[in-house]
Amino acid sequence: MNEQARGVESTEVSLNGDDGAERDRLPEVSDFGLNAAEIMARRSAGQTNEVKTQTSRSLWTIIRENVFTLFNVIILVAMVMVLLAGQWKDAVFGLVIIVNAGIGILTELKAKHTLDKLSILVRSQSLVRREGRNVQVDHDAIVLDDLLWVRSGEQVPADGTVVRTWGLELDESMLTGEARTVRKAEGAEIYSGSTAVSGLALVRVTAVGDHGYAAKLTAQAKVYKKTVSDLNQGINTILKVMTVLVVPLCVLLILSQLHAVGGWSNAVATGDWRDAIVSSVSGVVGMIPEGLVLLTSLNFAVAAMRLARHDTLVQEMESVETLARVDALNLDKTGTITDGGIVFDRLEMLAEGLAANDDHGIRSETARRDAVSERDAAQALFDLSNEENPNGTGKAVLQALTAQGYHPSAVRERIGFSSARKWSAIVAQDRSVWYMGAPEVILSAVAADGADVLKKVNEYANQGHRVLLLARVPGVVPDGFADEPTLSLAAVPVALMLCSEHIRDDAGKTLAWFRDQGVRCRVISGDNPVTVGAIASKVGLTGTRRPVVMDARELPQDTKELAKVLEHVDVLGRVLPEQKKAIVQALHLGGHVVAMTGDGVNDALALKEADLGIAMGNAAPATKAVAQVVLVDSRFSHLPDVVARGRQVMANMERVASLFLVKTVYSALISLGVVLTFVPFPYLPRHITYIGALTIGIPAFILALAPNTRRYVPGFLGRVVRFSLPGGIAIALSVLLTEWVVPSVLGLDLRQPEQLSSIRRLCAIVVFTLGILVLARVARPLNSWRGGLVALFGLVGVLGMFIPLVEHFFALSLPTSAEGWLVLAIVLLCSVVIFFVTMAAERAVSAIAAARRSR
Repeated sequence: MNEQARGVESTEVSLNGDDGAERDRLPEVSDFGLNAAEIMARRSAGQTNEVKTQTSRSLWTIIRENVFTLFNVIILVAMVMVLLAGQWKDAVFGLVIIVNAGIGILTELKAKHTLDKLSILVRSQSLVRREGRNVQVDHDAIVLDDLLWVRSGEQVPADGTVVRTWGLELDESMLTGEARTVRKAEGAEIYSGSTAVSGLALVRVTAVGDHGYAAKLTAQAKVYKKTVSDLNQGINTILKVMTVLVVPLCVLLILSQLHAVGGWSNAVATGDWRDAIVSSVSGVVGMIPEGLVLLTSLNFAVAAMRLARHDTLVQEMESVETLARVDALNLDKTGTITDGGIVFDRLEMLAEGLAANDDHGIRSETARRDAVSERDAAQALFDLSNEENPNGTGKAVLQALTAQGYHPSAVRERIGFSSARKWSAIVAQDRSVWYMGAPEVILSAVAADGADVLKKVNEYANQGHRVLLLARVPGVVPDGFADEPTLSLAAVPVALMLCSEHIRDDAGKTLAWFRDQGVRCRVISGDNPVTVGAIASKVGLTGTRRPVVMDARELPQDTKELAKVLEHVDVLGRVLPEQKKAIVQALHLGGHVVAMTGDGVNDALALKEADLGIAMGNAAPATKAVAQVVLVDSRFSHLPDVVARGRQVMANMERVASLFLVKTVYSALISLGVVLTFVPFPYLPRHITYIGALTIGIPAFILALAPNTRRYVPGFLGRVVRFSLPGGIAIALSVLLTEWVVPSVLGLDLRQPEQLSSIRRLCAIVVFTLGILVLARVARPLNSWRGGLVALFGLVGVLGMFIPLVEHFFALSLPTSAEGWLVLAIVLLCSVVIFFVTMAAERAVSAIAAARRSR
């Protein structure tokens, strides 16, 4: 900045008050600033710029909430009971606690680490004026009422009021989303987090530390918010229901098993209490779908790794499935639909007949003169843009015109662009003046009638262009023109310079995909609503329909009214950060599942409030920190991949959840049957571990990773329950009938360990066989690799019973006599009949219910 040109005396001022310190050129001021006593008093009162950095969740809180869950407690107690009974082989189910808790702790520790690092402010040193001297201090050492120097290139460290200014201009886009710089006059408020792009100012600090604007944004963004997972909610509901049943059933099972071995005294005397405990645990463990909780976490993790290979970072695993449920997607214009770059489109000459041709295709003399004028205008535009530090528009012009063969020419004098003036100027070698700037500003100062020009400007603006006017004073100007920058009345409008934001190549295709999927997309931006609306039209936000555009300053304050208005609005401009958050809240009130994209700090609060926050890779660190998903390479076209992965998780987990819940249903029903009839439990925990691994656990993991693009339909839990009940009832009925009928027919005494073991092996084989049939039902269609998967696990389960180690560990074996095979065949045949009859009954009931709904 040229202080002498502005009439401001400059002196060398020591930053640290000693001769060896770094020196800086600053205006000489008489302001004294705070003295030592005042500084000490403010420090004692805690009025410093220190900001708390901790999140609301401690390490102990994270560990406690992942380890001491109701699910883990039930499994742990069951495992301890089995170990106390001396049957460690039946306690292997307890390992799932360690794995599941470990995944949860690591995930949340990662989130805590990210949030703890979150900060909008760059903690560099600042220059303050104290006791008549300029002193450099750390960010945290700034106190309330300090006189703070804000210099070009520095970030404002604390809120304040401008006391004196020498052309200070701030970039507030980090806070407001508005890309244009703002000139600050004396008395104007400035906010921490903004950046000085030019000029200088002396500012009195009015808010420090947690009271500053940037700190408040950060604090709200740092609040820990668990991603709501429809899948996890459904699973937790199952766990809660089963927990209510487990406790009383467990007590009743223990009592019934003690009765089955001859009562408490006999159980203690003979040691049969151990078998009673293990039998009771069999029922309890079977009712808890422990593998489902683990598989859900693993499935989320695998999906996150797959997305990472496509430059999509998933910071919270549960968010993988959230976008599958989203029906409202709020898009920030800059960084999402556009890449933030400016493109020079063309120079639109205002002279008539520029493109006129005669009948022979030869340009007329007038047209040739205009063409020369066009080249002159383009050269002048190049020179006007060729400042020492051109802004984004200037860089775009220089890049485009350089490609067309233009080069810098000599300039006598220059007036740099200022956002306060809204124009720049040069004096060419022929002493003519060229102006470039905001059309309405230049036209308001010249004598020529600009009504027609303004009409064209508005037309281009409505098409999404950024429009600047090029004007020329054809006469000769005296030296010293730049000393007093003014607009000449003799300036003549020559051309309109049309620029536009660069729209991402993939934006239109991606938006069309979301429309086809039934997701309502809205553009929410801090920029001019007309410009944003034009870009939305150009990119096909609403297809063939013209998008409905609204200025956010006209939005109602009431959330209910806002929700009603938003149903009919596609584009919102001039949106403040608080409004973005309120918009998300209003959409929630309307029953929508909301995703929000963004790249600026002004988007952070809305991303935090949304069901799913999506940040671009070039976003501000604070924005990426609060987002659940980060598109690392900032490609909007990755969002369909995220949606597809979320749908895969939801659709496949619905399949496998049905598998696990079948086990829960038949375990609960078998436990109830055992309690009511006082028979020994029909299988051991190790039996269900073996059967569950081959018919549920391992196949479920494979099925969960299979391709699946089915759209998510609300009602996950209801569908899973309806699917699981018939299979669970069929298995429970088959097992109970086997234990009730077979001993009576064969004359077996279940108090004899060997005979009880044979019945338990028989019941376990029944469960395995019907488990394979349930797996086949879940894996449909079977005319692909899915059929081979079912056959493979059926074969592995049978072959495993011939392996001595497996047979001994899991206490499972096939009959060794002809009579045993005959009994097994009859029992399996009856069980299969019961299974298919139950399935047929379920289909009949569903058909009747559907017919009633259709009436």
